[in-house]
Amino acid sequence: MKKNYKILLIIGVGVDVLITLFLFTISIIMLIIVGKYGAKDAVNHVDGLFLYLLKNTTFYFWVFVFPLFVLLAANIIGLVFYVKKTSAKENAPAKLDDLSEEQKEALKAELLKDLQKNIEEK
Repeated sequence: MKKNYKILLIIGVGVDVLITLFLFTISIIMLIIVGKYGAKDAVNHVDGLFLYLLKNTTFYFWVFVFPLFVLLAANIIGLVFYVKKTSAKENAPAKLDDLSEEQKEALKAELLKDLQKNIEEK
């Protein structure tokens, strides 16, 4: 189950990256076109998809710009949850089963030393 989850996660991240790059590319090309020719004159210099997008700005916004913002927000929220999850694992105390034999012996010696110290204080 974990192996399938990892594969699905990798595929999901890959699809997310591809969609985000595609939306960024279209948006950057539109910015270059409008920046080079101006908003009014750009319609006379382009054709195809970009002409349609320049004439129908509402369609451009809802199909390209808005999903880009939604994906970026989702990626930021996902990153925050991932960082919290991994930092919680790092700050968790070590379990006895995770320690090697040398570490167990060192811990045992340290605990005995602390117990002897507490007994002497009383």
